[in-house]
Amino acid sequence: MQQLTLRQRLLVASMLFGMFFGAGNLIFPASMGQLAGRSIWQASAGFLITGVGLPLLGVAALGISREEGLLQLSSRVGRAYGLFFTCVLYLTIGPFFAIPRCATVSFTVGIQRLIPAERQPLVLAAFSLAFFAAVLFFSLRPGQILTWIGKLLNPLFLCFLAVLVLRALAAPMGDAAAVEPAGKYAAAPFATGLLEGYNTMDALAGLAFGIIVVQAIRRLGVEEPGQVARNTVLAGLLSSLLMAVIYLLVTVVGAQSRGQFAAAANGGEALAQIAAWYFGGAGAVILAVTVTVACLKTAVGLITSCGETFVAIFPGGPSYRVWAAAFCVLSFLLANLGLDAILDYSLPVLMFLYPLAIVLILLTLGGGLFGNDRRVLRWTIGCTAVAAVLDLLRALPEAARGALHLQPLIDAAVRWLPLYAQGFGWVCPALAGLAAGLAVRRLRPRS
Repeated sequence: MQQLTLRQRLLVASMLFGMFFGAGNLIFPASMGQLAGRSIWQASAGFLITGVGLPLLGVAALGISREEGLLQLSSRVGRAYGLFFTCVLYLTIGPFFAIPRCATVSFTVGIQRLIPAERQPLVLAAFSLAFFAAVLFFSLRPGQILTWIGKLLNPLFLCFLAVLVLRALAAPMGDAAAVEPAGKYAAAPFATGLLEGYNTMDALAGLAFGIIVVQAIRRLGVEEPGQVARNTVLAGLLSSLLMAVIYLLVTVVGAQSRGQFAAAANGGEALAQIAAWYFGGAGAVILAVTVTVACLKTAVGLITSCGETFVAIFPGGPSYRVWAAAFCVLSFLLANLGLDAILDYSLPVLMFLYPLAIVLILLTLGGGLFGNDRRVLRWTIGCTAVAAVLDLLRALPEAARGALHLQPLIDAAVRWLPLYAQGFGWVCPALAGLAAGLAVRRLRPRS
C-alpha cells in the first residue's frame, strides 16, 4: 500500500498530537492568558509561532529530509556534532526535564491541593512511582504506541478537556478586553509570547517525534520515501491545527478568568481556580484526570522515542527495554526533586537548544538552495552555538549567575549583541554565519 486512508491519516495525526500535547501545553497558555489580558492576540501570535509553527516545521524537516532520525539529520553538520546535539536534545525532552515534569505537573495541578502539606512529599513519591509504572507498561510495547495514544489516551484527554473549556466559554467569568496586561506582556506581548512557546519544548519534540511518525506510517504499509514524507508532513499539519485551536481556547479562558481572580502564580493554579469555579469539588477531579492523562501520553511518547534513539546511537549497548526502564527510573528520581527545581534549570538549557534546533530545521528545509553544503551548515550552526551559550548563561538562576560571576559578561552582551536583552541574541550571529558559509561556498566551490 502506498497511500493511507483518511481514517489512518487521522489516527497518525491523533498519535502525534497526543505525544506533543502534555500538561505543560495547558498550563503555559492559561498563565499567558491571565497575564496578557487584552493583549492576548499579540501574545498568542508569538506563542503559536514557537509552540505550533516550529514543531510543525520540525516534523516536516525530518520527513522531507528522508533521514532515519535526528542523529542522521544533525550529522549533516558533522558526526561529532550530531552525536552531541542528539544526546543533549533527547535527554532534555526525556529523563532530565520533560518526563519528570510530566509527573510533577500532574501531581501539582491535579492532586497536591487535595492533601495536607506535611504528607505531600510522601504522596508525590507514591504518585510518581505509580505514574512511571504505567508509563513503563505502555512504553515496553512500542509497536502498539499508535493504539495506546492515538485510540485510547488522546480521545480520553480531549473529552475531559472539552468539558472544562466549553463550560468556561459558555459562561465567561469576565471580558478579556478589560484586563490590563501584566509584567513583560505590557511592554512586549508578541516577543514574550514567542519565548513562552519555548517552555512547551515542542520544537525539540518535533525533531524527536518525527521518526516515530515515520515508523508508524511504515507499519501501516507505506514504504515509498516520497509518500512517507508526504504523510509525515500531513500528520504534522493536522496535529498542529488541533494544537493551535486548543491553545487559543485555553488562552481566552485564562484571560476571562481575570474577571474573578487575580493572576495566579502559574498556569496550574490558574486551571485549578477555573475548574473549581465552574464545577466545585468535581472540578478538582476533572482537572486531575485531564492533566494526568495528558502527561501520561506525552511521557509514553518521550520514553519510546528516547529509548529507540539510544538503541540506534549505541547499537552494541543495552536493549530498548533496558533503556526504557532506566529512563523511567531516572525520571522518577528527578521528579521527586519537585516542579520548581525542574523548571529553574530547564529554561537555560532550552535557551541553548532552541536556537540550534530552529537553525537546523530552517537549514534542512532550505537545504536545496545551497546544495546542503556542509560548510554552510557548520558556519551557521557554529555562530549560533556561541550566541546560544550566552543566552544560556543569562537564563541561569540568579544564585548560579552570582556564583559564576557572570554579570559583567552578560552586561557586555546586552550592550553589544542585538536582541540579546529580549532573549534572541542568537539571531544576528546565525545570519552572519549563514552569510559567511554562503560566501565560502561561492568563493571555494567544490571540485
